[in-house]
Amino acid sequence: MLCFGDLVWVPFTYTFQALYLVNHPHGLPWWGTAGIVALNVAGYVVFRWSNIQKHRFRSDPSRPVWGRPAEFIRTRRGTLLLLSGWWGKARHINYLGDLMMALAWCLPCLFGSVVPYFYIIYFTILLVLRERRDNAMCASKYGDDWQEYTRRVPWRIVPKVY
Repeated sequence: MLCFGDLVWVPFTYTFQALYLVNHPHGLPWWGTAGIVALNVAGYVVFRWSNIQKHRFRSDPSRPVWGRPAEFIRTRRGTLLLLSGWWGKARHINYLGDLMMALAWCLPCLFGSVVPYFYIIYFTILLVLRERRDNAMCASKYGDDWQEYTRRVPWRIVPKVY
């Protein structure tokens, strides 16, 4: 699924916005451009920082997260579920960063058509379905430990929303 997506689907969907803009040129005010760039940068920061945080925790669980000792659940299987930093905000906070960047790539097209927004719509559906599959797999794999984890980190992708 990942190979097909990266080799076929991604190049196809990534071109919608550029093609739309070629056929529907327009300008953006400086503040619109700045807002879109800020959204993209913020999404990149959330995506990269959260993934780096997870990687560092897996490499060295004693390493501080945001300047404090890492909080985690040690599962019956022996694995650790991180409760600190970005991962204490939502169970797939990295997906939020991905979605922020995807929206930033669509916004320059403005709102004359839904076609340039196909990417963010499709990507949102894909990541929500992926998160649900992961949640079911983890519930099966970790049992009561997963129940405790989801109690402590109730948000799936967007803190306070979903």
